[in-house]
Amino acid sequence: MKKYLFPGLLAFFFILSAIGHFVEWPATLQFIISAIAVIFVAGFLGKATESVAHYAGQRLGGFLNATFGNAAELIIGILLVKEGLFDMVKASITGSIIGNLLLVLGLSLFAGGLKHKVQRYNVSLAGMNGSLMIVAIIALFVPAIFLNSHELPKENITTLSLVVAGILIVAYILWLIFSMITHKDYLADVTEDKAEELPHEHAPAWSKRQSILYLILATVMVAFVSEWLVDTLDTFTTKFGLSEIFVGAFVVAIVGNAAEHSAAIMLALKNKIGASVEIAVGSSLQIALFVAPVLVFVSHLFGRPMDIVFTVIELSAIGVSVFIAKSITQDGQTNWYEGLLLIAVYAILGVSFYLI
Repeated sequence: MKKYLFPGLLAFFFILSAIGHFVEWPATLQFIISAIAVIFVAGFLGKATESVAHYAGQRLGGFLNATFGNAAELIIGILLVKEGLFDMVKASITGSIIGNLLLVLGLSLFAGGLKHKVQRYNVSLAGMNGSLMIVAIIALFVPAIFLNSHELPKENITTLSLVVAGILIVAYILWLIFSMITHKDYLADVTEDKAEELPHEHAPAWSKRQSILYLILATVMVAFVSEWLVDTLDTFTTKFGLSEIFVGAFVVAIVGNAAEHSAAIMLALKNKIGASVEIAVGSSLQIALFVAPVLVFVSHLFGRPMDIVFTVIELSAIGVSVFIAKSITQDGQTNWYEGLLLIAVYAILGVSFYLI
């Protein structure tokens, strides 16, 4: 019975979300159903990625989980850009970064720390992740500082945004080459003798071909549900008097991060904290260094150029998140209290965003 429960609920909410969209049910009802559907589809995406990871290896598996886990954010971002909702796009980018660094990583460290007290992973990888997070902050801070302190023509702002976006994409691609090819062993995860084996590591749920097929299917389902969800955001935001920045940074981000939440926490509980950190931190880096720049280029394809200038509030939230996450992860070992600190900072930011 349990075997068919999740697929049944997945199909039910996906179909219900489709009906609600095409029949044009009330926007609030559509939003709730679509949000639930996104969570189930993200769970399916996470499971498919996890199965593929069995055949690809743990490090690459963590990267794949972060990549396909970010599929929802990327697709939602593209749809928001198409609608010209740039403030919500930037808010969702901000929310994805702080959500992964604070909520996903925090819950993982908290859950894993309660069970295993102290968990360790590669210190060199922790240091490189910290440096990359700082580069991401610099890339977002510099355009904002220059453009807010000087009056620049619109074409110069566009040029600066495109150049910065291009540099970030190149930096991210070179990071993948560095971490996955040239320095793969240097950044290899620490092996824990007491680490528990995950069931899928020896007995994956699906074959290699099935896993890839389901991964593609899940990504397509995410695309559809994300579009249905985005269609309701404007009405939902107006009806409940919520700011675009709060909806983008917390509602959309939490829904979109559902896959990372489940996968990272499960790995931490199994004492695979290296892979858990790879998902949470790696996902934030991917959003900042790849997804955000890609959305800048995509906006030009739609004829609605989006700059890479974030608000002071968004930059402050990202800066605070990077600062606390780097200070906690740089020593290569974690415990439950450090996870609690990350969650506390996330709660503070959440209340602040809600009240503005």
